[in-house]
Order: sequence, then C-alpha cells, then structure tokens
Amino acid sequence: MKVLITGSEGFIGRNLKRYFKSLGYDVAGIDIADSSEYTVDVVDKDAVFRAVTDFNPDAIVHLAAIVSIPKSIEDPYNCYRVNCFGTLNVLEASARIGLKRFIYASSANVYGLPKELPVREDTPISPRAPYDFSKVIGEKFVESYINHKGLPAVILRSWKLFGEDDVPTSAIVRFVRSCLTNQPLYLYNAGRDSTDPTYIENYCLAVKLSLEREEAVGQVFNVGTGNEVTIRQLAEKIKALTGSSSELILLPPRTEMESEPMRSYPSIEKLMSIGYRPVVSLEEGLKRVIEYEKKRVGITK
Repeated sequence: MKVLITGSEGFIGRNLKRYFKSLGYDVAGIDIADSSEYTVDVVDKDAVFRAVTDFNPDAIVHLAAIVSIPKSIEDPYNCYRVNCFGTLNVLEASARIGLKRFIYASSANVYGLPKELPVREDTPISPRAPYDFSKVIGEKFVESYINHKGLPAVILRSWKLFGEDDVPTSAIVRFVRSCLTNQPLYLYNAGRDSTDPTYIENYCLAVKLSLEREEAVGQVFNVGTGNEVTIRQLAEKIKALTGSSSELILLPPRTEMESEPMRSYPSIEKLMSIGYRPVVSLEEGLKRVIEYEKKRVGITK
C-alpha cells in the first residue's frame, strides 16, 4: 500500500512514517519542512495537487495543522487558513485521484469540557479555542466529501499522544526532563485536570486498522486507552519511574475558566469493534520516553 502523510515531519508524522515503513508500506510525506519527500505548504492548492498526483497514493493520512492552542488564540486567521483550507485542498486532491482511504486526524478537543464521561463519539461537541473549532470545521469538510464525493474517509479523535520525538513543550517531556535533573514539577490547578495519555504506537495501530477495515469507512473513532489519569498522577508516576527527588509544586489555576478541573477520557468501545486493543501501556510508554530522553541528555545510568 502507498501511503502519503501530510505533516510528516511533526511528532505524529515521524512516528507514523517509521511504523508504516516497518510494515513494508511505500510511504512519502508532505510537509513545509524540507526534510520531507514533498516540501509543500498545504494551503498551496496547486502544490498539493502536484504532490498527490505525483505520488498517486492508495491512502492519505492528513495530519498537517497548526496544533498550538496559544498560537491559534493569538492568530486564529492563520489557524483556520492552514487547518481548514489546507484540509480542503488535500480532500479535493484525494477525491480527484480516486483515493482508497482518507484518514483525518481530528482531536478530543472538539468535545471541549465533556458533557459526559467517558466521552463517546456521540457526546455533544463543545469547542473552545480556535484550534478546536478548526478541527470541527475540518471534520465537516470530511463529512461533505464522504457524502458528496463518495470519499472513503475515517475521522480519528485522539487524546493526549506521547512518545519519542515529542515536542519539548509537551507536559510528559517536560516532566521527564525535570525529573531526570531533579527539578521541581509545576502543576497548575494542583494537577487536578485529567486526560488519557496514549503512547504513539497505539495511535499508529488505530490508523492502520482505519486503513484496512472496510467497516471503518465513514466513521468517527475516539483513540486512546480508555483510562483517566490526572496530571498529578502522571507527574507522580514519572517521578517514581525515574527515581527522582523532584518536588511537586501545586499551583492555582492560571485563569478563572480553569478553576473547574478539565476531566476528559474516552470510551474506546467503537474503535475496539474494528479490532483495536492498546498495545503499549502508559507505564511502558513512559519507560520508553524516559530511556529516550536519558540518551538525549547523556545520562547512562
């Protein structure tokens, strides 16, 4: 199978490329970074069409996006320009070549502060930041191409993904690096917020199943492990795994809006119905990241 990944040089993209290449897939990437096979900005419609036509993939995994919440708030126009119109360009190119499968990387952020727990695919959406809204709009574009162009597409709403090559601003990377150097761990809102930290290999498996299973077409799936973990629990687990003496500093909420803990974790029953089972636990994933970060900073013990 030939798979084209947009946003291929980001954290998720790099891991997906390695994963699919290990399975023998023919993989290429589109990214604004010149390390990708196709150096393309997804807002450039003609460049997107040329790259898609040239590689002529069986499937496209669309990851390219502005993913920073603060950046989306600071510059919502650019967020919508990239995340919405970029998605539209990739969708149109996909429809024109008769693609066998289109995977859209959405986000659990579309649910906002969830109205029920665990979050199910039919839980009402309640976006808050421009990034969240951009993912809702992207999903609607995908739905339109499913309905009006017959595009065989799948939407994946993932929770907090982590793993090797993650960005330095990620909470898990920050906690690991702080613990490895016995620096304090700062927990806003006393670490009461919760999520479902999901190791990247689990997401790769979800994408693979979405590519292979016909019953996935036209569906929306939550991607995670189905477990709720508070930020404080996460920090304590990393501290224990590293044997660190780091102190947990419990801070107040940064804003009044954050005073109510943000609790969010998914039901993964629907994804399990197409064969998904998490293959890497939270503890095992954290151990892998810790070893990776040790090598990066030259810690040998």
